[in-house]
Amino acid sequence: MSGSGEDIVQFSNVGLRYGTGKEVLSDVSFTLYPGSFYFLTGASGAGKTSLLKLLYLAQRPSRGMISMFGTDIITLPRDRLPGLRRRLGVVFQDFRLIPHLSAFDNIALPLRVAGVTEQDLQKPVADMLEWVGLAGRSDARPATLSGGEQQRVAIARAVIGRPDMLVADEPTGNVDPEMALKLLRLFEALNRLGTTVVVATHDLHLLKKVPDSLIMRLDKGRLSDPTGALRYPPRRQAALS
Repeated sequence: MSGSGEDIVQFSNVGLRYGTGKEVLSDVSFTLYPGSFYFLTGASGAGKTSLLKLLYLAQRPSRGMISMFGTDIITLPRDRLPGLRRRLGVVFQDFRLIPHLSAFDNIALPLRVAGVTEQDLQKPVADMLEWVGLAGRSDARPATLSGGEQQRVAIARAVIGRPDMLVADEPTGNVDPEMALKLLRLFEALNRLGTTVVVATHDLHLLKKVPDSLIMRLDKGRLSDPTGALRYPPRRQAALS
C-alpha cells in the first residue's frame, strides 16, 4: 500500500485525442488522494472510458502531465509500466476473464503473479468466491457463467490483492440491485483498508450509498469540479494523516 503522504495520481492539463481526431479529453486536472473514494460520472460519450484508460495505464495522454505513485508516467520507460500496473486493480466493462481458467483460477491470478504460494492463496480465494456469492461455482469456466456471475468474478479478481488503487468501469451494470449494493460494500471495505477507489457509473443512485465519496463529473471531455474537492485532500483523509 502507498504511504499516507503520497498522492496516488496527479493529472495536470491532460488532453487526449485518438489519431488526428479532436480531443476526447481536454485540460483535465485533478489529484487522487490515498484512501479516498471517487465516483466518475457523465453522459455517454463524455470521456469516462478514455479517462479510465489513462488511470490504468492502457493509454498515454496526447499532452499534459500524469504522475502515479510519485512516478512521472509520461517519461517512464515502457518496461517499467508492468511494475506500476501490479499496484492497480481493474474491473473492465467487458470482464476480460481468461476463458480456459476456472473462476477460482481467474481470481487467484493476481496472487500467483505476486508470488503467493498455492497453499497461502487457497483460503483468500475461497473467501472471495463466497463473498461474491459464487462459492459453488469455483470450478466453472467463464463461458458457463452468466453475465452477472462473470462480473462478480472480474471484481473478485480485481480486489483480491488489495491494490493501491481500484479502477472499476460500470462494475454493477450486470447484477441485480441487491448484489450491486453488496459489491459496493466490498469496495468500501477495501477503501477502509487504504485502497483508493474510482468507480465509473451511470447509476446515480449509487452515489448516495457512499457518504464520504467524491464526485468526478465529465462533460464533453472536461472535468467539472465546482467545489474544488479534486484539488485538495478530503477532510476525512487529512484526519487520517
